[in-house]
Amino acid sequence: MSKAFVKDDAEEPDTPEAADAAVPPLPPGSKNYITPAGFARLQAEKKQLLEVDRPEVVKTVAWAAALGDRSENADYIYGKRRLREIDRRVRFLIKRLEAAEIVHSSGRDTDQVFFGARVRVRGDAGERTVTIVGVDEVDAARGLVSWVSPIARALIKARAGDSVRLRTPAGDERLEILEVDYP
Repeated sequence: MSKAFVKDDAEEPDTPEAADAAVPPLPPGSKNYITPAGFARLQAEKKQLLEVDRPEVVKTVAWAAALGDRSENADYIYGKRRLREIDRRVRFLIKRLEAAEIVHSSGRDTDQVFFGARVRVRGDAGERTVTIVGVDEVDAARGLVSWVSPIARALIKARAGDSVRLRTPAGDERLEILEVDYP
């Protein structure tokens, strides 16, 4: 049977949406703001993929292809799939890095909340600290929230000592801003 008439479930679509489902898209018309550390992290990941990971996989695929029958060769099939994943991620990183606008906010001398601020707040759930970063840098476990997230939108332009309302699916929550600094 011709491969043209067989749907291969192992094939993944080569679309930007499939490139990285964990990273939310940017709001239409907005810039891709990012911290210098986040930009460096994305560059390092791209370099790792291009200079280390991809050459290793290419070597494995070439070795597996030299063995002969490729239809049942797991090293070859997995290697080709991994190459597609690496190439997709590299294309995604290149686009994100090209669109990135680095925001230098360290050492800012203000008590008002802007991009890059580390904010200590007290709410119904207790005290917590969040840092407002770009969409490519989000890590909720470490308190890094995107500038487009509901909590960041509630905090932006407020000052230390202010109280803001955070709208969540569970209902509204009052947050008191205890401290604002720029690491």
